[in-house]
Formats: sequence, C-alpha cells, structure tokens
Amino acid sequence: MGTDGIDGRKTKSNNITEVHKKLGIEAARTCIIDEIGETMKHHGMSIDIRHMMLLGDVMTFMGEVLGIQRVGIQKMGRGVLMLASFERAADHLFNASVNGRDNKIEGVSECVIMGTQMKFGTGIIKVRQRVAVPPLLSYGDGADNSACPLIS
Repeated sequence: MGTDGIDGRKTKSNNITEVHKKLGIEAARTCIIDEIGETMKHHGMSIDIRHMMLLGDVMTFMGEVLGIQRVGIQKMGRGVLMLASFERAADHLFNASVNGRDNKIEGVSECVIMGTQMKFGTGIIKVRQRVAVPPLLSYGDGADNSACPLIS
C-alpha cells in the first residue's frame, strides 16, 4: 500500500491468505465475505449477507483461515459424529471406536444424527407447568373402607 501510484483506499486483494498475513484475521473474514458475494453475483445468485457472514465466521473463528473441506473441518476440533456427517464417515467412526473417543451430543450435526433436540436456539427453552396437588379425599374415619365406593 506504500507503492507510488497505488491508492490503498481503493485497492482490494482477493488473496485471502495474504490479507490474513498482512492485515489480520478480521480483514481475512471481510475478504472471504466479499469474495463469496462477488462469486455469487457473477453467477446470477443473490444471497443474504448474513449467510456469507456466517460462513466467514466459521472459516475464521479459530484465529486462522480454515477451508470448508475435510482438513479444515478436522482442524476445527469437532466431535466424531460431526466429522462423520461431512466426509468419510466410516473412517471417522472406525478411528473413534479404536481410540475409545466419546462424543457429546451438542452440535447440530450430532443432534440430527441422534434424533435429539438441539440445546440452543428454540431447543434451549424448557417449559414447566406447576400442577396443584389434588386434595386427599377421606371416606369415613379411615379404619373402615366399606364407606369407600372404590374399595369393596
């Protein structure tokens, strides 16, 4: 940006790795979002910016730029079921069983695989209802059950 004839305010790079090295992870995230938007626009697609921001967040939340492919997903350190839901399910499940790894059922992929409700978003709410205890009915003096119509 210090080169004569180059205006740093109008210059953009599409080299995400270089942007990350020179300007940091937030600039790389912005570059990812911009590149996804430009690519989709050139293909005639319109995507809500929030989806692109979410993808940029997922790719950069570890402090480095990770791809959304097998190696990048593995570096994110997710559970066995999440890895198995992406690619090479049999390999991930085999390695986990050989190594005795356990898996907390917390993420979206794990909950979908296990058929359980997620514990975030709308799944975090638990509704409880207070139920009044019905009063005990007494028939007679309690010693003789002949007055009770249910006991004969």
